[in-house]
Amino acid sequence: MTNYLEQLNQSQLQAVSNLDGPMMVIAGPGSGKTRVLTFRIAHLIKSGTDAFNILALTFTNKAAKEMRNRIETIVESTEARNLWMGTFHGVFSKMLRVEAEKINYTSNFTIYDTTDSKSLIKSIIKEMGLDKDIYKPGLIQNRISGLKNNFITPKDYGNSPELLQTDKIAKRDAFGSIYQKYNQRCFKSGAMDFDDLLLNTYHLLNEFPDVLYKYQNKFKYILVDEYQDTNHVQYLIIKKLAALNENICVVGDDAQSIYSFRGANIQNILNFKVDYPDFKTFKLEQNYRSTSNIVNLANSLITHNKKQIEKEVWTENNSGEKIIICKTLNDNEEGRIVANTIWELYFKQNAKFNEFAILYRTNAQSRALEESLRKKNIPYKIYGGLSFYARKEVKDVLAYFRMCINPKDEESLKRIINYPTRGIGNTTLQKLIIAANINEISIWEVILNLEKYKVTINKGTADKLSQFATLINSYIVQKESLDAYTLAEQIAKTSGVFHNLYSDKSVEGLSRFENLQELLNGIKDFSEKEENNTLEFFMQDVALLTDADNEKEDDYNKVTLMTIHAAKGLEFPFVFVVGLEENLFPSMMAMDGREGLEEERRLFYVAITRAEKRLFLSYALSRFKWGQYTDCKASRFLEELNKKFIKESEIKLSKKPIQKNPYKIFAKTKKAKKSPISIPNNLRKVNTTNAPISPSNTENFQVGTKVKHSRFYNGKILKIEGEGANKKATVFFEGIGQKILLLKFAKLEIVK
Repeated sequence: MTNYLEQLNQSQLQAVSNLDGPMMVIAGPGSGKTRVLTFRIAHLIKSGTDAFNILALTFTNKAAKEMRNRIETIVESTEARNLWMGTFHGVFSKMLRVEAEKINYTSNFTIYDTTDSKSLIKSIIKEMGLDKDIYKPGLIQNRISGLKNNFITPKDYGNSPELLQTDKIAKRDAFGSIYQKYNQRCFKSGAMDFDDLLLNTYHLLNEFPDVLYKYQNKFKYILVDEYQDTNHVQYLIIKKLAALNENICVVGDDAQSIYSFRGANIQNILNFKVDYPDFKTFKLEQNYRSTSNIVNLANSLITHNKKQIEKEVWTENNSGEKIIICKTLNDNEEGRIVANTIWELYFKQNAKFNEFAILYRTNAQSRALEESLRKKNIPYKIYGGLSFYARKEVKDVLAYFRMCINPKDEESLKRIINYPTRGIGNTTLQKLIIAANINEISIWEVILNLEKYKVTINKGTADKLSQFATLINSYIVQKESLDAYTLAEQIAKTSGVFHNLYSDKSVEGLSRFENLQELLNGIKDFSEKEENNTLEFFMQDVALLTDADNEKEDDYNKVTLMTIHAAKGLEFPFVFVVGLEENLFPSMMAMDGREGLEEERRLFYVAITRAEKRLFLSYALSRFKWGQYTDCKASRFLEELNKKFIKESEIKLSKKPIQKNPYKIFAKTKKAKKSPISIPNNLRKVNTTNAPISPSNTENFQVGTKVKHSRFYNGKILKIEGEGANKKATVFFEGIGQKILLLKFAKLEIVK
């Protein structure tokens, strides 16, 4: 691809062409940020830089994979496979596995995800006999994470009167002991949590000058995506790695810094000029995503923030529709209006369901929205729900995999020692845990040496533990010679998990068994595609998957419901931002200072800029909270928007739970016909007698085709399956909902 640079606009070209020295790319929403990163890496390789000497850090594996594939196309070789590219946790775990011995770990250490981490904390709280209502595992987990990211060890915590006093007031005097035990148990299990991956990388670079020098020389060029979302530890690691060559390129947008609750520090991007005084700035200000009304509305909002890097986002796109702001009686009415509007736009503008997104500040807001969508038979999905790899049956099998890689892994051992049931009860497990803690060794070592560590159990139980150890050891031996799929299938069958799930014929049981099959299918695909196709390599990837990486294509289109935090980086033609009320958005938790309020405003900016064609904003005058309706007030952010780009809704509030004509709110419609029930204006009464129909050739039917039925009238085909006489279609009919029809008898007419 010799003319790849011709695909860039002038601002993008300047950023891509500037190869050496520190540089910051401020990229407004929809301005081609990923394109600049991708082309810049490709340009480095085309200009003679060895791909092994380039480090590129992203926030999802999915983004890294897409960029790598694009780079491979541009450079027209497999050189892109040599890049050190991936998430912070992914790249740093790779580095730690190479250097593990220096920090007293083995290279096969386990990575504990948030579920594993929380499970361990629960165990410690239970063992210490503490009140779980005071020592809530989630709260303890967040506190430990916060301390780690501020370099506060259990010892530092114990020497801090201020921290000790804080927990004393909260009646959590034992927190320091929990923190210390948690760290000890992770280390004893040969495990690191997500925070440890960053902390241990920092300590490795800080305490071993030879290792630091090795990676400084290796990474001659460093690129960091979403720099405004980096936390303090990530910032320090990047600074250390870049100190020798200073060929560092950071890309981001201070106006989209919204993750302070998980440690992100906006000062990292605002103070870049302090760390690198001779840096160059490149601004990507042309928005290719949204209409000019949406872009200008977002600009009018963000100007109210005092702390920001100056820029003016603009677009050559058409003005588009004005932004609708809707005032509703309550959250249930808000849900109905959103659902009705989606319904109408779906038919009137020939839209697809996956072109719609409903964004909210908190997950709790989804209830009223889900109810309204279900009543309209509108398919939807909750983004960021339980991911595939977090499901119990999947985690059970993964625990077996982890044990054959690292048998010291305490959380995995506890999960599978009696699953499927093998007669090793909780009393026995507690004896093993106590012996392990007293002797400061792993539970696995205790199982292998029951007599040495004086575990008092009967012969029958000892035999069962011996059989369990033999089973795991057989997997450890097989690991050396079998590929990931062959070993995974062997483990699933010989462990009894396969039979256990297969024998459950309930709906839930069948679903769990299908998930096991899907896991094995994924491992088979991995084994066939990857050169290093070991189970150990597969598990390294699985441990670091994010929500975004776990997303799968659905059978047919669905409306997306998600928090605004989860929506960052995504875009949709039609966006609804709901719940724009004081103390909800902006959140009550962010009202104690300017920093919190400005982050909430940036969050609203992110929400607005997800929209491509249409943007709808809404708020309720009352919302159901804590079992009763609470009066609400419109968000101050709505007052900050330039009215020039807004069209206020024409809703007339009443005490009735359903509006006579909900379409007046978000969509242009004709005058409503009189009716005893609430129906959309564009729908016709369902015929009870056959209307004249000229059946169309079923071979011409496709997903998205508009059709007419003699009884159900107008509809749209969502799905087609089967062949010949068994060919059937899932059709969404206006005012009726979804119907599955056998095409042989349906007599559908294509509507032009």
